[in-house]
Amino acid sequence: MPSLTPSSAGSRNVTRVDGRVDGMQRAEVTGHRGQTVWFTGLSGSGKSTLAFAVEEVLIGRGVAAYVLDGDNVRMGLNRDLGFSPKERSENIRRVGEVCCLFQDAGLVVLTAFISPYCSDRDGARALHPAGAFTEVHVDTPLAVCEQRDVKGLYAKARSGEIPDFTGISAPYEAPTAPELRIDTSQSLDLCVAQVVNSLILDVAPRTD
Repeated sequence: MPSLTPSSAGSRNVTRVDGRVDGMQRAEVTGHRGQTVWFTGLSGSGKSTLAFAVEEVLIGRGVAAYVLDGDNVRMGLNRDLGFSPKERSENIRRVGEVCCLFQDAGLVVLTAFISPYCSDRDGARALHPAGAFTEVHVDTPLAVCEQRDVKGLYAKARSGEIPDFTGISAPYEAPTAPELRIDTSQSLDLCVAQVVNSLILDVAPRTD
């Protein structure tokens, strides 16, 4: 799928600046490693509900966690973007960069985006250090997603009122090897436990 690649002339004159604090020092302050947990799935699959529930549990355990929700990000950071394939890819590219910053700062960032294209999700993963990116496929059946659709988006998509709607008139490329696959047709508490138990946030002891 198409994606946008930054190519402005100004970018050639930009040099990365590294700070004096490393990830281990940040982890010693927070008590855990930074991590990006990337929830992907169809509209209505339960991504946001699951992400916010996981955030609540993690905060309750003293973990610095924060949810980046698709609608919230599009109302602010990415409000200039539409829903064409290129703009959807750019949406995810920006989110991936933000997640990388959050993770580097030592937070557990939970994303809730449809993110329909494998190449875009792979691009977000590639920004992170090994082991710092967990992809969670919220693999809820389409029929269940449509039943949950309080906004009536699926009905509008099927009638042609909404073009390029993922799962109906636009493709969704399901992950082939996510770290976790969850069907939110089951108990929310069970789903949350599966995600929380899958995360490895312990700080490894220093060897120097």
